[in-house]
Amino acid sequence: MDLSLHAANADVSEAPLLAMRGIVKLFPGVRALDGVDLDVDAGEVHCLLGQNGAGKSTLIKTLAGAHQPDGGQITWRGETVTLSSPVAALRRGIATMYQELDLVPGLSVTENIFLGHERARYGFLRRGQARSEAAALLDRLGHAEISPDAEVGTLSAAGQQLVSMARALAHDAKLIVADEPTAALAADEVDNLFRIIGDLTGQGVAVVYISHRLEEIRRIGDRVTVIKDGRTVAQNLDADAHSTSELVDLMAGRAVQTAYRDADRDRVDPGDVLLDVDGLSRRGEFSDVSFTVRAGEIVGLAGLVGSGRSEIMETVFGARKPDGGTVSVAGERLRPGSVAAAVEAGVGLAPEERKSQALLLDMSVTHNVTLASLPGYSTLGFADRGRESADARATLERLDLRPADPQRLTRTLSGGNQQKVVVARWLVHGCRVLLLDEPTRGVDVGARAELYRLIHELAASGVAVVVVSSEIPEVLGLADRVLVLREGTVLAQRPAGELTEGDVLDMVMEGSAA
Repeated sequence: MDLSLHAANADVSEAPLLAMRGIVKLFPGVRALDGVDLDVDAGEVHCLLGQNGAGKSTLIKTLAGAHQPDGGQITWRGETVTLSSPVAALRRGIATMYQELDLVPGLSVTENIFLGHERARYGFLRRGQARSEAAALLDRLGHAEISPDAEVGTLSAAGQQLVSMARALAHDAKLIVADEPTAALAADEVDNLFRIIGDLTGQGVAVVYISHRLEEIRRIGDRVTVIKDGRTVAQNLDADAHSTSELVDLMAGRAVQTAYRDADRDRVDPGDVLLDVDGLSRRGEFSDVSFTVRAGEIVGLAGLVGSGRSEIMETVFGARKPDGGTVSVAGERLRPGSVAAAVEAGVGLAPEERKSQALLLDMSVTHNVTLASLPGYSTLGFADRGRESADARATLERLDLRPADPQRLTRTLSGGNQQKVVVARWLVHGCRVLLLDEPTRGVDVGARAELYRLIHELAASGVAVVVVSSEIPEVLGLADRVLVLREGTVLAQRPAGELTEGDVLDMVMEGSAA
């Protein structure tokens, strides 16, 4: 199969809506983009693929006007343009929906939609006009039930995403960049999003779609462009014509093993019970949850968004106080609602929202890695920076952090490498129980394989691991034993080998054990 730079059927007779040619972007010591090409036609869904760190984020920020290119050319509707700022990009009709939506929780839906371009006349806000236009935009998206007066922070993740899309349409967007739009959505919400995208492209709006879920590419995409190490390695591929393994190989530049389990990994018989959760409950979130995890065992929690998975993990970690039940580590009962007690007992948590809940983005990688172990690097009030740096470096080398610079600002790392920093924190601390909530969310296929390997290595070393994932095949593939959850209740607890994806879906949809 020909995977050359340009697809054979690419139409060059008509100018694309957007053409980015030879885009270069330099940062101190880093050539983030090294000649990227991207063509997007009106009314198409153009999928942009690449590993974390390949340059996708830098490219879309350049398109959004947040970064200025150091080389190359951008053509919009046949005209060479300079997108000097996000406002300039919006005025052209280019809108970007980032993975972490930039909405203001305390404002209403209407206020968020028109934030920065408020409806006003002679200096006076025209609230009625803005509200009517917001209602019309939501109706256009097929969700007239969302009130323009609702506070946006009270909406679900899917509802907030619709508000972000309505804001893009309020600027009369001709091209919408959607960065990991399904990362926080349940299956039915994904279906609705795809319906909306289909409606928009039918109206001539173009969509640049970025996702690590390759099964979505053939479902929603028309063409695919792949970038690696800041360069375009394949352009204008037919989304239906190439297998997942071919796309993965293009992204990685080599064949990548995507299996959840490594047949040759070290296998150990589970040891003593390290984590014992007994009758744990929180009103309105989950009730009577009980399970154990032995040393060297991986236990998975499977269920739909809202099933209580993350809330259970946070309660075990002490970030939420239970209304009933107990959590014990190695036979010692933990003080309820105490993160300090959990950390001291050897429990570590990599939360779903790593950027807002786990990382100090403007601090160095070293500082983030040693954050839970700082007292151990202090003698008589003086910090041993040399030992702290050495321990962080050794752990990061074990995890193959890229780039391998412990002093780099954590904000500058890709999603997969930021996840490695969170895991490294608990390795340095010497945790015995590791709770991983959506560990591969927003992580590319290559980095996923590395994280799977790391999880297996941790289990083989005797760590008790609990994994939560929205991707049922991932839970079944990683875990030795699985708890199936629905609306805060454990429906089943079985060896992973006895369950199929269909079994789990039947249980969580029907509400009864198969």
